[in-house]
Amino acid sequence: MSQIRTVIVEDSRLARNELKELIKAYSQIEIIAEAENVDDGFALINEHNPDLLFLDINMPEKDGFELLEMLDEVPITIFTTAFDEYAIKSFEYNALDYLLKPINERRFAQAIEKVEEKLSKNREATKENTERLTGNSQIFIKDGEKCWLIKVGDISHFEIVGNYTRVFFQDEKPLLYKSLNQVEEKLPERYFFRANRQQVINTNFIANVVPWFNGKLKLTMMNGEEVEVSRRQSYLFKDKMSL
Repeated sequence: MSQIRTVIVEDSRLARNELKELIKAYSQIEIIAEAENVDDGFALINEHNPDLLFLDINMPEKDGFELLEMLDEVPITIFTTAFDEYAIKSFEYNALDYLLKPINERRFAQAIEKVEEKLSKNREATKENTERLTGNSQIFIKDGEKCWLIKVGDISHFEIVGNYTRVFFQDEKPLLYKSLNQVEEKLPERYFFRANRQQVINTNFIANVVPWFNGKLKLTMMNGEEVEVSRRQSYLFKDKMSL
């Protein structure tokens, strides 16, 4: 197993030391940086691009959730928290784990096993380029009281809502507080496509394609949503999909 480059963001020095003691038993985990607040953690994550993040939820000024919102791409994250499981029940997550303080050694070992499995799958995937996300990249979305850590490849499409972007995955439609243009710049080009001025689609989620008026195409997504492809983009879509 390759080294797991790790950042710790935790305001308590005692808790950071506890984590570092647990990590000593795992030679594959390399602590490359640690921070005691969100702003320092944000700078360190952007500088080092770690594989793994140990993140405290409850910190002064800004909490751990706010840090995830600040990131374009979220590393594999293990929350370290004094809250019980019911306090974070609103989290719907993908490959996200959390450890209750004081941290149990057996529970810690289980979390690391999950991390190794996840990283192994991620490293098998071919990266298209270093500037864009991949299908296995994770993004964090917070809309009201609900939060998600979702794989980019599991998103069916994006849609403009004013200055923000609605994200469609499973049965969820939360708002992401970024413009569609900002989002599109980061998406993997292999299977995300700008259908029109309002929408970007994941071609893996297309259920049906039919000719439409004036040389346009109409797509039906797997969730039943219908997307009209503009005339100009219809030519590009046919070329992309070899239609």
